[in-house]
Amino acid sequence: MSLSYGLIVSDFDGTLRRSEGGISEGNIRAVKEYIAAGGIFAFCTGRMLSSILPYAKKLGLSGLVAAYQGAVIADIESGKILRDVRIENGDAVGICRYFQDLERHIHVYDGDNVYMNRDDEYKRMYESICGVSGIVTGEDIASFVLEKNICPQKVLAMNAAEDNARVYGAAAEKFKGRFDVTSSSDFLVEVTSFDCNKGGALAFLSDYYRIPLDKTAAIGDNYNDIPMIRKAGLGVAVSNGVPAIKEAADFVTRSCDEDGVGYVIRKFGLGENI
Repeated sequence: MSLSYGLIVSDFDGTLRRSEGGISEGNIRAVKEYIAAGGIFAFCTGRMLSSILPYAKKLGLSGLVAAYQGAVIADIESGKILRDVRIENGDAVGICRYFQDLERHIHVYDGDNVYMNRDDEYKRMYESICGVSGIVTGEDIASFVLEKNICPQKVLAMNAAEDNARVYGAAAEKFKGRFDVTSSSDFLVEVTSFDCNKGGALAFLSDYYRIPLDKTAAIGDNYNDIPMIRKAGLGVAVSNGVPAIKEAADFVTRSCDEDGVGYVIRKFGLGENI
């Protein structure tokens, strides 16, 4: 069977993952049928590697998975890291101090460890969603990062939904041209190394699998997915996505609660007449 799109890359939260959590049986069946037909399905997520791997394994995926917006790309089965792009220690300290001045709840990601400056409701919410345990450093997380010489893959600030856009805009302006600033939900602002985004991750996967970019499809829901869907041959937004990604997309699929990813797989990946 000749596939129009030999590589489909999907975001996880808000895209494949349902609102209440988990992956629907409809999406699971579609992914497995696509792989059986010779297609390659991969995750590209802002989550840490240890948080996305259980879902990749549940789906029976092999090959590569992209985490931290693509700062880390690893082999699912062996755990081998093929890409690991980090923020220099001094820069990470500066980012932390900036968010500290804004009195934010802050995360610093170093491999399988996530350090948090507060033990609060944001910590518990994040741990519940992502299935990880944060290590609390105290308010002055910048000094902790400096003392431990941590060069993280990502620094993140958690915000109230009504405040997230303001923090996002301010951070994007503050670090313009120095770091990649994005948002994957209405309460997260995320900073990675400059030009380290999901578009670059898609290009890495395309090159690795020797599938031309015009034969790739990418699916997402939020600002951090825009570079990926713009670079793909077919860029898809789920209908529950933010307006900006739907404007950038070639196609808007069903929502994450209506098996939007499965619909794309069947319509464009498997070529079903639906």
